[in-house]
Amino acid sequence: MLKQDTIEVTRECDAWLIPSGIKVTIQKNSLVMITQALGNSYTVYVNGNLARVSGKDGDALGMIIMEEADVNAMDGTTEEKVWELLKTCFDPEIPVNIVDLGLVYECHALKESDGDHVNIKMTLTAPGCGMGPVLIADIEQKVRSIHGVTDVKVDLVFDPAWDRNMMSDVAKLQLGML
Repeated sequence: MLKQDTIEVTRECDAWLIPSGIKVTIQKNSLVMITQALGNSYTVYVNGNLARVSGKDGDALGMIIMEEADVNAMDGTTEEKVWELLKTCFDPEIPVNIVDLGLVYECHALKESDGDHVNIKMTLTAPGCGMGPVLIADIEQKVRSIHGVTDVKVDLVFDPAWDRNMMSDVAKLQLGML
């Protein structure tokens, strides 16, 4: 989804600068342009910066409030739930989820005495890509919402290096590569 019009923010809302992941507050009456709306968040251009706004704050942007399905109501193991949540994580610059992009190399949930510990190994489309902090923060926040998860560790690796062959056919189709 892409909205080209500049809109006025109707109430103050939190946002995270891209690519740094620094939390900021977009003030009421600020002018923004929505560049992407995927994965339960909006990417907006504001004051010369790109920022990510949570879907729950869609009303502040004059958009719908995006609700995420309750992963805790779903049947399955913790690991299966993590994979479902990872499919809701999007690079703010690419309209394809990180699983279909082939960025997630491993995901394991280990039962420990204090709860489930989730370990994720992933990469970026390029070593110099600045989206790492934004994606890691998004992943950690979402995975911590799973009942029983007490620890989340996301390791960013560059071996093996990512290439287009790691993308699913769905991703290639979405990006016009098939």
